[in-house]
Amino acid sequence: MKKTKHIYEFKITLLDVKPKVWRRIQVPEEYNFWGLHVAIQNAMGWTDSHLHQFRVMNPKDGTESYLGIPNGEEFFGDLPTTIAGWKKDIRDYFSIKDNACGYYEYDFGDGWMHEVKLEKILPAIPGCKYPICTAGKNACPPEDCGGVYGYKGFLKIINNPRHEEHQSMLEWVDGEFDPKKFEPQKVYFDNPNRRWKIVFGS
Repeated sequence: MKKTKHIYEFKITLLDVKPKVWRRIQVPEEYNFWGLHVAIQNAMGWTDSHLHQFRVMNPKDGTESYLGIPNGEEFFGDLPTTIAGWKKDIRDYFSIKDNACGYYEYDFGDGWMHEVKLEKILPAIPGCKYPICTAGKNACPPEDCGGVYGYKGFLKIINNPRHEEHQSMLEWVDGEFDPKKFEPQKVYFDNPNRRWKIVFGS
């Protein structure tokens, strides 16, 4: 495999959530949007149990492109066709000069929207294995908690021992949840090619 010469440093921010949740990750310049998706899932703490989609500007014509998992028939109204994320490289869409920002939606039911901002393009450090998470703050919300408003209610319940749902909600998250806990050095990144084979079976 060709050695990575440059890495793309992104700041991933989960929108509309308090306390603010964000991650800073560095990925190889050769990554496609499937690879970026897997890296975001790992860094944020999601479990990749739902559909996802990127929205980025196509630098060739200035139109908005949708990249993710093509399903042949869009779920909600007349949305543009979704391009297979593994067929498009991030370096063809993101650049510091012209197009440094896009959006990543995860779980179309809960509607977790993330800002994906390219902060830097840097020389790869020899011997360093990418991707890596260099910084971040606060825990990712639990899967299937009901989106932004559901998460807000969840935090109120677990912070109130007198609430009738307090105990059952804690059991739902295996006994504990600290919304301020995040340790970037403990992030483990899956191999996106291996993940693709697991998901699509080939």
